[in-house]
Amino acid sequence: MAGLKGAWKRSAIGRFSKQAAHIELMHRSMGFAALGFVTLMPLLVVVAAATPWENRPGFAQWVVDGMGLSPNGAHEVRSLFAAPRNVLSATSAWSLASVAYFGLSFAASVETGYRKIWDLPAGPWHRDWRRTVWLAVMTGYLFCESQSAAVLGSGESRTLLRIVLTFLLGVAFFAWGQQFLLYGGVSFRTALPGAVCTMLGLAGLRIFSHLFFARLMLSNAGAYGPVGTVLTVESWLVGVGFVVFGGALVGRHIRDSRILRVGAEIPRPQQPEGWFEVPTEEPAVLHWRSDGSGGTTE
Repeated sequence: MAGLKGAWKRSAIGRFSKQAAHIELMHRSMGFAALGFVTLMPLLVVVAAATPWENRPGFAQWVVDGMGLSPNGAHEVRSLFAAPRNVLSATSAWSLASVAYFGLSFAASVETGYRKIWDLPAGPWHRDWRRTVWLAVMTGYLFCESQSAAVLGSGESRTLLRIVLTFLLGVAFFAWGQQFLLYGGVSFRTALPGAVCTMLGLAGLRIFSHLFFARLMLSNAGAYGPVGTVLTVESWLVGVGFVVFGGALVGRHIRDSRILRVGAEIPRPQQPEGWFEVPTEEPAVLHWRSDGSGGTTE
């Protein structure tokens, strides 16, 4: 029994489970979904409605594309959102500023998750402008992704080109996002494997959503009405959060495994600098290691 337990701890799945428990992966995924729905979604709805194109997709199209829904499921999602013209007529400058401000809490939650994954301390408050820039870039990334079908058109070659461009753009965004939000604590090259895993995970989630959530959307809509549709979208957002943080965690695991193969030591967690209070005693062991040793989470 002891041998099996040791083998489990040394296995890749066992080490990932230990690391996921340490950063509270599922808890952060649920927080990602809740904040995304409450604070980020209103901002994206307004931004999508304000686009100057005549056939603007609206935020509903972003959700439909991300979930890979069937026409019936797409109709249920679109019915939740008002027409872009109605959204703009009901939006004032004050409400737009408020929505943008609360959208920053979503960026802060993503940054906190990345910091937990890479064992980095919180940054000083005067660097919060990075969250604003990241939020703007993410909005542009989602908008480009939703518009790609209309711009590139249909056909096998164009569809393949759209998939390749979407994948490359997503990899660049998630690798840059970690490097930018963490103030350079993680380099673009170090974050790149995790970004690739994130995009592969999102592709797998889209396939799963097409096979599972499309049917669940229709059954929940028939049983519970619009509330059932909202619950399905929220469940999908939990999956998105799991993939976003899980992909970055796999990237951390790849980085640490590379360090251990050359016989080097995994860097210890960085201590806060500046106006933060610095601990007087150094922790005896790391919280967790990618080789399965150390840590307090069994």
